[in-house]
Amino acid sequence: MKRTCDIIGALLGMILLAPLWVSVAAAIILTSGRPAVFKQVRSGKAGKPFFIRKFRTMAILLGTEKGIFEPGNRRRITAFGRFLRRTKLDELPQLWNVLVGDMSFVGPRPEVPEWVAVNRDRWEKVLSVRPGMTDPASIVFRNEETMLAASSDPRVVYRDRILPQKLALYEDYIRTRTPTKDILIFIRTLVRVFVDVPGGKC
Repeated sequence: MKRTCDIIGALLGMILLAPLWVSVAAAIILTSGRPAVFKQVRSGKAGKPFFIRKFRTMAILLGTEKGIFEPGNRRRITAFGRFLRRTKLDELPQLWNVLVGDMSFVGPRPEVPEWVAVNRDRWEKVLSVRPGMTDPASIVFRNEETMLAASSDPRVVYRDRILPQKLALYEDYIRTRTPTKDILIFIRTLVRVFVDVPGGKC
């Protein structure tokens, strides 16, 4: 049932938002060149790697498609990229990931293999389900980039402070997930996108 809803939702989203996709892609190409869509290796269900897709928000750097993660690095973010990240429009291409079965609308956010390797035992449980475009951790850590950018060592902060909290939220989601809860998470995500509600941990 969830997979059917994902397919229908992704198809409708891609069709209805097609003009927006074209506009965003054109703006990226005009302001910072090609490609408009960025892809990077992430760990999917059962640990199977896949390419996650996003609208590119940073200046091009060789190697990023291979799963290199730079937490808190905002130096390469373009002016238009800041707008895309703030509005979460950079995530729209993941509708394709949902359509082809790499992801679901709601589920633990897919991580780069580097961080999955940090705690394989806990990730094994998390990766028993399809990763998603949003989940409770995405809502709690809505302003994660700001927190990381303010730290002296973003990688250590992400590994030792943020990632363990995310894993706990992923595990709790898997234990308690229901169709109703998924709908509520999706609605809360939309609210956080359009209304910057205060009180997040970051």
